Amino acid sequence: MINIESYGKKATRNGFGDGLHEIGKSNPDIVALCADLVGSLKMQSFINDFPERFYQVGVAEANMMGIAAGLATSGKIPYTGTFANFSTGRVYDQIRQSIAYSHKNVKICASHAGISLGEDGATHQIMEDIGLMKMLPGMVVINPCDYLQTKRATMAIAEYYGPVYLRFGRPGWPMFTTEDHEFKIGKALQLSEGTDVSIFATGHLVWPAIEAGKKLAQMGISVELINIHTIKPLDEDAILDSVSKTSCVVVAEEHQLLGGLGGSIAQLLAEKLPSPIEFVAARDTFGESGTTNELMKKYRLTDDNVIEAVKKILKRK
Repeated sequence: MINIESYGKKATRNGFGDGLHEIGKSNPDIVALCADLVGSLKMQSFINDFPERFYQVGVAEANMMGIAAGLATSGKIPYTGTFANFSTGRVYDQIRQSIAYSHKNVKICASHAGISLGEDGATHQIMEDIGLMKMLPGMVVINPCDYLQTKRATMAIAEYYGPVYLRFGRPGWPMFTTEDHEFKIGKALQLSEGTDVSIFATGHLVWPAIEAGKKLAQMGISVELINIHTIKPLDEDAILDSVSKTSCVVVAEEHQLLGGLGGSIAQLLAEKLPSPIEFVAARDTFGESGTTNELMKKYRLTDDNVIEAVKKILKRK
């Protein structure tokens, strides 16, 4: 049984802003860059206390990545900030050539990821970013699930040397992790033990998976739920240990089916533990304008869709 409850709502982007401010206090090498979206990235507290370590680049995202690479070369730890669409798709060449290829110590921090940002519409939404970034050699990809986990991830990546893509979102989202939920890059977080099905969820889809797990328990279905906050490097041991018990898998993510967490898990299982698998993800589509709830429902990214996938996989088990 999953006994996790929400203790309020707060956007994951707030976790980034608070984490950046906190780590800035203890590490003078932290510098921040933004492409004209300080308010959206919640970076004002850092700017207020460390104005000499902040660079407002303006609407020039490619230039921001080049500046960040240069700052990293000089020993600084740059955190870049803009929307996920502009943090990846718009500047992929600069990230690949100037950051990833030479393994620069740059932290690419991306708000408004996925489709849940809502009314901003398809031009500002992105559901391909995880695929773009995880394919870059040496790039760490992190997709935290709530405010506190995002704050802790923002602070943890300062201690890791190398390029990191940190993905988070715009809307207020249920907070449910606590100080007992340790955050470690590359280490999955098990939220419940079960025997019938393994659910691997990431980012904003962890909470719907929790809600689905509660409803499934009432149906007599035992769910093992694991929060995969680090998509690369993937916690292969946690995944294989879980599937060896349950023998079937559901993966839930606010991302395209192609190129996301589900693809990474499917590849792992194909190589080491072939098992039936179902996916809760967007299916080869761009987004559109709408409220968060409307879009999550239309693109089939809700707890009901997780339940549907579980029922389907159990018939294939």
